[in-house]
Amino acid sequence: MKFTQEHAGALNVVQACSPGRIRIREQVITDNVLLTPERVVMAWTTKSPDALAETDFEAVFATDPEVIILGTGATLVFPNPKLNAAVLGRGIGFEVMDTAAACRTYNVLALEGRRVSAALLW
Repeated sequence: MKFTQEHAGALNVVQACSPGRIRIREQVITDNVLLTPERVVMAWTTKSPDALAETDFEAVFATDPEVIILGTGATLVFPNPKLNAAVLGRGIGFEVMDTAAACRTYNVLALEGRRVSAALLW
């Protein structure tokens, strides 16, 4: 699915998303990625969504987000409830959805100027 892009300027926004790949600017990414409006962190974890723990999110926390969007691949997979508690305990919003929905939501929040981090898994 191709996304339209308005006023993105220098922000990292997802330009296209299809199963197992996203495109940011001219870069096609086929691995798990941590995305913020300013940074792209490749291969931030190798774990599945249900195996993620607080320690796996240290790189995500380091981006100082107000909200974290976790994309869990082609289908929605809820992470361990301990991860939810760890994120919310830091006062950070946390949304979990399939990766295509996570990309769309991330784009909206990034273009609104929000401090959003998208942790995208395949």
